[in-house]
Amino acid sequence: MKYLIIPVTSFEQNCSLIWCEETNNAALVDPGGNASQLIEVAAQKGLRLTKLLLTHGHMDHVGAAAELAAKLGIPIEGPQREDAFLLESLPQQCVMFGFPHVANFMPDLWLEHGDLVKIGNVSLEVLHCPGHTPGHIGFFHRASQTAFVGDVLFKGAIGRTDLPRGDYDTLIASIRERLFPLGDDVTFIPGHGPTSTFGYERRTNPYVGDNA
Repeated sequence: MKYLIIPVTSFEQNCSLIWCEETNNAALVDPGGNASQLIEVAAQKGLRLTKLLLTHGHMDHVGAAAELAAKLGIPIEGPQREDAFLLESLPQQCVMFGFPHVANFMPDLWLEHGDLVKIGNVSLEVLHCPGHTPGHIGFFHRASQTAFVGDVLFKGAIGRTDLPRGDYDTLIASIRERLFPLGDDVTFIPGHGPTSTFGYERRTNPYVGDNA
C-alpha cells in the first residue's frame, strides 16, 4: 500500500489518497473538498479511483464525496450508520462553518467494526471509534502498520467532543481500547495536522497518554 496526504478545504483537512501498487486501484479517505484537485492528483499518478471512504460525517471530511461519486461512478463507503444524522444535515453544516452549499447524501455502504475494505489487493480493517461523532470509524492497514483515524486522535491532542452527539469518555475509550492496542509502532494519519505514532501519543499526549 502507498498513500499520499492531500490537504483540502480551508480547514486543511488531510484527505488521503491510498492505492494498491499491484493494481493501481485507489481510494480517497475523507474527500472533504477540492474535487478537481483530487481527480487530477490521482490521474497524474496513473491511478484508478474505485471508491471513496468516509471516517465520519462532518462537512470538511465529506464535502466533495457526492460530487466525486457522481463524476467517477464510484461508491461511497462509510462511516458507521450512527453518523446518518450528520450526512442528513450537510446543508446546515455548510451554513454553520461557512462552506459552499453541499446537498445531503447517504453512502452506498455503511461500515461496521471488523469489516474489511478492499482497494485492489490492499485490505483495510474497519475500526469503530465513536466519541468525536457516534459513527466515527478508522481504517487500519496491518501489513504496513498504518492507520487513518480521522478526528479521533491528533499529534498532541484528541478530537473535539463538544459538537452534536460527541462524548468525551467514549472518545478516550476508543483511543485506549481500539487504537493504542494496535501497537506503539503504528503510524497514524489524523484528520488535520502532522502524522504521529500510537507509541509517541501513549507516552506524551496530555489528554490520553499514560500519564494523563
